[in-house]
Amino acid sequence: MEQDDPLLAGRIPEQDRQVRLLLDSGLIEQCEAAFDDSVASAPNLVGSEWNRPIVLVNRAILAWRLGRVSLALELAADAWTELDAEKHRDAETAHALSMLGYLLEGHSAPALELLSRAVRIAREVGDPATLAHCLLREGATLASRVVVSGVSVERYLSDSLVRFDEVFRLGTQGAVHRRALASSGRVLVALEEIDDAQRRATSALAEAEEASDMYAQSIANWTLAEVRRRQNLLDQARTLASRALYQAETIRETMLINRISTDLSSMCQRLGDHVGEATALRRAVRAANETIQVLQEGLGQALEQRRIAVHAQRKANAAEAAALRDPLTGLANRLGLERYAPALLERSASQGGIPWLLLLDVDWFKDVNDGAGHSMGDAALREVASLLRAECRAEDLICRWAGDEFVVVLAAYSGDSRTAGPAVAERIRAAVDGHDWRQVLGEVEQPPTVSIGAAAGPARLEELFTAADVALYRAKHGGRNRVEVDGPERREALPAE
Repeated sequence: MEQDDPLLAGRIPEQDRQVRLLLDSGLIEQCEAAFDDSVASAPNLVGSEWNRPIVLVNRAILAWRLGRVSLALELAADAWTELDAEKHRDAETAHALSMLGYLLEGHSAPALELLSRAVRIAREVGDPATLAHCLLREGATLASRVVVSGVSVERYLSDSLVRFDEVFRLGTQGAVHRRALASSGRVLVALEEIDDAQRRATSALAEAEEASDMYAQSIANWTLAEVRRRQNLLDQARTLASRALYQAETIRETMLINRISTDLSSMCQRLGDHVGEATALRRAVRAANETIQVLQEGLGQALEQRRIAVHAQRKANAAEAAALRDPLTGLANRLGLERYAPALLERSASQGGIPWLLLLDVDWFKDVNDGAGHSMGDAALREVASLLRAECRAEDLICRWAGDEFVVVLAAYSGDSRTAGPAVAERIRAAVDGHDWRQVLGEVEQPPTVSIGAAAGPARLEELFTAADVALYRAKHGGRNRVEVDGPERREALPAE
């Protein structure tokens, strides 16, 4: 089962962490109010300073325990979408994978796979606190395979104890330590090591009561109930199991409720408790089992469907990105310009700026191709693209239009945007003119330069492009390696070529 402890401090927003602490303390009304506050604007809104998957999974667990199943599925699916354990091998990824394993506990194979992967990543990271947290979750899940089925599978029990013992060797304190004590005690009961089980559960209960950790109290009382049953002290066993069940219900741990109520039903039967109570309890257990199975299967299916959908969407996005990008330079191509430029121009105008479009043509490019070969011509175009990236901002749109022509659409500039276009154009021209082309082309008679036509809006893309093309014509016929700016007073008839 999922365990919460101060290790998540600093990994999730403090408001989210406080919600978990309230829930594990059984303060449900305060917890629900705090949860509503934390997700009031949007449940999947996470600040840029936080790791999104771990925050979203944590919120999914809270929603699950508070009975908000649809929200839990949505948040878990969003987290699963963004979680890429192949690329990211850090403590946050380990935590998020481990918590997803908890949510998938009804699907044993996927759950154990995620939990084991989380432990492997935590070992690679070398963070003892994260490793202890992940080991605790995996150990508890392995133990639940035995406890729920009622079959003493030596391998599961042994593997579970190995995880708990490593948690202790890591020197953990607080919630992780007391919950590992209580959970390992439950495993020791199944192994008939009653004295050690009682010792661990009693110690865990004392620590949990002092810390108001109702989750650990519930597991410890449940373990002690099983100890008393093995000692044939059935009245005490029933009392402890009833207390454990009440605590599990208080903190809304459905899976724990199911397990404890099953044991309590068995104790009542052995005591000859009245048939009506035992029958009602068995029906409640059956209903809980069915509910858990439906919900867990629904979660598993939802996550798998989201995984498939995300994979397909990523492939579609990759194909679309490839179609909009020039393979030689990596810049946007003509389709990319037509796709992205209108929105950029509109945004610039809406922000009070004057949109600018620069149309560039590489001078002497035919000489480069003829003299040095087409491979050197390609190298020259890639170098021009690199210079454009260096002289423009990330929010500007840079495209290779065709052949040796490039287009730059400038996003809104702060300050006087009336002069932004000519200033950027001149900076680009100077960068190309002053570039050491020998490193790219060797010794050439005429190194490449650029002629640039600049045009300002507000106007549609087609109109700006036409105006910039007119200015570029003047730049080429005015001697090349220069910038010309389009303007109403300069739109005169041009001589025929």
